[in-house]
Amino acid sequence: MGDLPRDPGHVVEQLSRSLQTLKDRLESLEHQLRVNVSAAALPSDFRDVLQRRLGELERQLLRKVAELEDEKSLLHNETSAHRQKTESALNALLERVTELERGNSAFKSPDAFKVSLPLRTNYLYGKVKKTLPELYAFTICLWLRSSASPGIGTPFSYAVPGQANEIVLIEWGNNPIELLINDKVAQLPLSVSDGKWHHICVTWTTRDGMWEAFQDGEKLGTGENLAPWHPIKPRGVLILGQEQDTVGGRFDATQAFVGELSQLNIWDRVLRAQEIVNIANCSTNMPGNVIPWVDNNVDVFGGASKWPVETCEERLLDL
Repeated sequence: MGDLPRDPGHVVEQLSRSLQTLKDRLESLEHQLRVNVSAAALPSDFRDVLQRRLGELERQLLRKVAELEDEKSLLHNETSAHRQKTESALNALLERVTELERGNSAFKSPDAFKVSLPLRTNYLYGKVKKTLPELYAFTICLWLRSSASPGIGTPFSYAVPGQANEIVLIEWGNNPIELLINDKVAQLPLSVSDGKWHHICVTWTTRDGMWEAFQDGEKLGTGENLAPWHPIKPRGVLILGQEQDTVGGRFDATQAFVGELSQLNIWDRVLRAQEIVNIANCSTNMPGNVIPWVDNNVDVFGGASKWPVETCEERLLDL
């Protein structure tokens, strides 16, 4: 028989064929035995030797048939058990996915989830149901994890009628991470494409267009003259994972975020540096007063998914 193939279904099929072949050979030999023994022309001693040899071969074949029958039965049982186990696991997974899609997820708390965007496409994204009021300052913080290259893509974008790039955070191609306000650009000295969880915060105020960029609680950059004296327009659309060319749509796969996002919170003021440190090191839980990160405020589309996560616990595992 040689080495058995690893696929149980193939093994059973092969054993069935072998079993049938052996049974056919056995019937043929029994027929030969009856014919030859009755042939008067054969000498008696030759008939005796032939009968003994055929008898021994028959016993060997019967033993082999019995072994194969047992092996076949066991393999059928194993295959059936394996199939049932696989079907059970798939059904459990299907129920879990359905549960998540319906929004009935068993997250430990309403904010203990992440949005997963595993592919660079123009159809995987998340959408924040709540919109922004008019803002004269903001702080936007989020956790993200990505190892995509070149560039992690667009973690979030906020578009309003007449201005698709009202607020955008993007790392596109080989460019550095950029913050866009009213389509004006500031380059941020952040580095987050190592596949580990990072806490990112950007602050901005319309007064002189002052901005700050924080990574894992540390202020790495600051500047001014980023869309100065421009109030952030209200009632736009906030999208996770895609850059909008029109309000809520016209995504470009090359600008899509690939990875995981969590804890995107927005405040209508510039947070103090110590507040950002406390959020990044998980010593305080401070939901955004304009947009808080809660399960029922985030919808996912196109194959994006929501999963339970404790980002602070996972961040510790990365260290």
